[in-house]
Amino acid sequence: MQIAVVTFDGFNELDSFIASAVINRARPAGVRAYITTPTPSVTSMSGVEVVGQRGLDFITEADVVLIGSGIRTRDIVADPALFGALPLDPSRQLIGAQCSGALVLAKLGLLGSMPVCTDTTSRPFVEDCGVRVLDTPFHTEGPIATAGGCLASLYLGAWAISRTVGEEAARAAVDYVAPVGEKDETVERVFAAIRSAQPVAR
Repeated sequence: MQIAVVTFDGFNELDSFIASAVINRARPAGVRAYITTPTPSVTSMSGVEVVGQRGLDFITEADVVLIGSGIRTRDIVADPALFGALPLDPSRQLIGAQCSGALVLAKLGLLGSMPVCTDTTSRPFVEDCGVRVLDTPFHTEGPIATAGGCLASLYLGAWAISRTVGEEAARAAVDYVAPVGEKDETVERVFAAIRSAQPVAR
C-alpha cells in the first residue's frame, strides 16, 4: 500500500512528518508513505528545506492521499495549475486532510455535507466554503478523514494504517512513537478518537 503525504511550500513540519513517520513504522506490514511535493524541494513555514520523495504525479498511483497543512493553502487553492494537479478519487482512494488541508477538500468538492476537523486559523476559511467545522481532533466518513491540530496528525496516520493493513499494525506503530510511560494511554486515546469519529447528526 502506497501513501502520498502531499506537502506544499510553507508546509507545517509536524503535520507532514508525524503522519509519514508513523505510517512508515508499519512498513513491515506492507505500507509505505512518501513526502509528495509539487517541486523537487519545498520549504516549510519555519524555513526547513525538504527534498520530495515523489512528485504530484504519484497521487494517481497512491492508495491513500493525505493533504498536509501549511501557511500557503489559500494560495494553493487559488492556483489553477497547482490545484488541478490533485486528481483525488474517493471511489478508489482513501483521502485524508490535516488542518488547512480540509480547505483543499472543500474546494475540490469532495466533502458534500460532511463536517470536518481543522485548526483554529483555517476554520473561518473552511466555514466560508459552507462546511461545518467540528470541535474535535478527528472525523471520518467513508473514505475521507480530517484532523485538526498539529498533533492530531498522529490520528490521521493511525487511521491510514488501520484502513489499509489493519488495526494491529496501526496500534504497533502508535506504540512505537508514544512517550515512554504513556504508551498504553496514548494508543488507547488515539484509537478511542478514531472509533468515535463516526458520522454525526446534521
